[in-house]
Amino acid sequence: MTEALTDPTDDAVSGTPDPHPTERTWNRILRRTGLVYLFSRLCVVVGAAIIAAELRADENKRLADFPLARWADPHYWNKPIPKNAVTPMLDVLTSWDGIWYLRIVRKGYPTFVRPHVTYDMADARAAFFPTYPSLVRAVDWVLPGGDTLAALLVNFVLGAVAIWLVGLIARDLYGPAVAERTMLLLALFPGSFVLSFAYTEALLITFAAASMLFLLRRRWWLAGLFAALGTATRPNGVALVAACAVASFFAIRDRREWKSLVAPLLSPLGFIGFQLWLGWHTGEVGVWFRVQTEAWGEGTSFGFTAIRRTFLAVVKPLTSPTNTITAVSVATLLLLWWFLRKHGLPALLVAYSAVVVALMLLPETVTARPRFVYTAFPLFIPAAVWFERRKPTWWPYVVSSCAVGLVALTALYGGLGAIP
Repeated sequence: MTEALTDPTDDAVSGTPDPHPTERTWNRILRRTGLVYLFSRLCVVVGAAIIAAELRADENKRLADFPLARWADPHYWNKPIPKNAVTPMLDVLTSWDGIWYLRIVRKGYPTFVRPHVTYDMADARAAFFPTYPSLVRAVDWVLPGGDTLAALLVNFVLGAVAIWLVGLIARDLYGPAVAERTMLLLALFPGSFVLSFAYTEALLITFAAASMLFLLRRRWWLAGLFAALGTATRPNGVALVAACAVASFFAIRDRREWKSLVAPLLSPLGFIGFQLWLGWHTGEVGVWFRVQTEAWGEGTSFGFTAIRRTFLAVVKPLTSPTNTITAVSVATLLLLWWFLRKHGLPALLVAYSAVVVALMLLPETVTARPRFVYTAFPLFIPAAVWFERRKPTWWPYVVSSCAVGLVALTALYGGLGAIP
């Protein structure tokens, strides 16, 4: 994997001199990708509609008697089945973490977190980062329709922007054909369901891709600024600190570009600033870490949770949706790293992806998930290279399988209580 350890701005990674297409060619690629992106969002809607249709199958039964037994979030626990399909579809898209982010949008952060806080207490929303709910609140203030629609609209737009930015990175490294395949993979990969849920991955990928694009182009201040926004968006945004540090290391080693240090210096400020503000707001230093431990049961397993769930998925297949999802995520991750060995990436992209993967496998509770694999988006670029250069005839089967998986995964989270 020697290519992956080169200077982050070295054209040798792509093997193609200045692989920029004409503006007309690139615009055609973007139009095609845009249509596929719209189709991918339709796949998510279909997955949510499957659950809504099942709920509507028997309006006289409560959820306790419903054949799927376990709804993905508390929306319908001990409540009548809704009279229309729109409400349960929206509730699928705002389930799990989306509930907590919308609570922050509506109520802000708690000013005090009770001792021994649990998942059932509203104080537990202190575990979630502020950038996404702040953006949703701003959009809700400007546009009509309510905060739920604002949250979903924000992610719909951010998803398109994120895929476009990653496409620019792939284009700079490997040319327009690979860029198009990369964007299509990102649009249809089953983990892209998160671009239509009220989750923070769309915003993180947008900030991360912008930061890494500016790192590759040696725009250090902008790279550091977007990295700081990323570290204020999700805990695994700290992977951007590693990317900035690696890019700066090469810039100093090869060109004595000391001004590159501004990127790694700015990058952690989002995370640090949120921790300081939350400590001041609640009157308790380090409260975020306490909530993570007490309310969410987060510990460290160093990958053993992922291994155990994968093993159980193999020896007891289809008995646990969560175990199955974990096993598929681990297998996908191994395949993506294999692609990386075949077609390298600049070191800063490898560093970011490695930290994201490490943070995915480290926790004791929520471990390997499609959305976490999706957050390691640079790994999709070598996959696109492989399919473009080695197995182009496989491409229709790849995108078709991804589309089916996107529908199925959305329905799985909505209907069988698997944790996104």
